[in-house]
Amino acid sequence: MNTPLMMFIENIGIVAFAISGAVVGARKDMDIFGINLLALVTATGGGLIRDLILDNTPPVMFVNPIYTVIALVTANIAFLVMYLRRPVPKGITPVYESLLFWLDTLGLAAFTVDGAFTAIRSAHGDNLFLVVFLGVITGIGGGILRDVFADRVPAVLIKHVYALACIAGAVITALIWRYSGNELMASLLGFISIVVVRFLAMHYKWNLPTAHLHDDSKP
Repeated sequence: MNTPLMMFIENIGIVAFAISGAVVGARKDMDIFGINLLALVTATGGGLIRDLILDNTPPVMFVNPIYTVIALVTANIAFLVMYLRRPVPKGITPVYESLLFWLDTLGLAAFTVDGAFTAIRSAHGDNLFLVVFLGVITGIGGGILRDVFADRVPAVLIKHVYALACIAGAVITALIWRYSGNELMASLLGFISIVVVRFLAMHYKWNLPTAHLHDDSKP
């Protein structure tokens, strides 16, 4: 990215999502290779999808390998910490759940803002739908791939208005940038809005309505 702020936001996303992927991999009893792969997919998957949609080839993760390096270094540090703490102490599960939630939230917020500004900088700033869509897909893409690889229902489909928080943050980022031209304000307010919505959804247990279809013919 072109500004120190956006580089900082992008690095937050890479580190946060890499740890998120490593924790999920460890909880699925993956070995060190699996944990590294899951961390890498989580940290770079959304950006990879974004770049393919924009026809930015080769994708940034291949042009600038520093993103891959950061993700893998983070994954191995996380692996070492988790390995040395085996077995998991009693009562630590809620801490892991809270850690995973906040890492996921920070990664989601950081990558959503990054994806929106990537679209804007690619001469698509006037296309609000595309800016918001790319912000959302950059935010949730890596998490979806992580959960598919880990044989889980993607969190975006079931937990704490995950996608709606992402959409809200992308819309706020795009609108503030369009009408003020202030990148700093747009970035911070978009980032903060996602974190706040995710926190409120977790705290008050907000979830979207679901339809439960059961086969009553089964004994």
